[in-house]
Amino acid sequence: MIEGPKYPALAVDAACSGNPGILEFRGVVADTGTEVFRRGPFPQGTNNIGEFLALILGLAYLKKYNLPWTLYTDSVTAIAWVRAKHAKTKLLCTPENQELFMMIRKGEQWLRENTWTTEIRKWETSQWGEIPADFGRK
Repeated sequence: MIEGPKYPALAVDAACSGNPGILEFRGVVADTGTEVFRRGPFPQGTNNIGEFLALILGLAYLKKYNLPWTLYTDSVTAIAWVRAKHAKTKLLCTPENQELFMMIRKGEQWLRENTWTTEIRKWETSQWGEIPADFGRK
């Protein structure tokens, strides 16, 4: 059995209606559900892009406020993209989603130019239930 989540923590998640579709993402304090950031809706996004951007915003938030918290996501893909400091999306940039692509480029730049000590962990949905930042649309 997997041990439970570590607190204090920030949890991030994305919701996308369609693929691509309308995307939004947010971060919440994991044990209280208090929302600390929310972005979107954006047209023509993907869940992986939202999860990636949410992780970067989570890292930046924790660094800005010097919080030594754990950062949770339920996305293995987003964790891999953050480690690589690059979003490996196959989505094409269009006039409808160019704002998202500008955010991706800024996020990748932030990852290259910053360091952090934040532990990024996978939220174990099968053991702990939905991640606290979940939008509840399943």
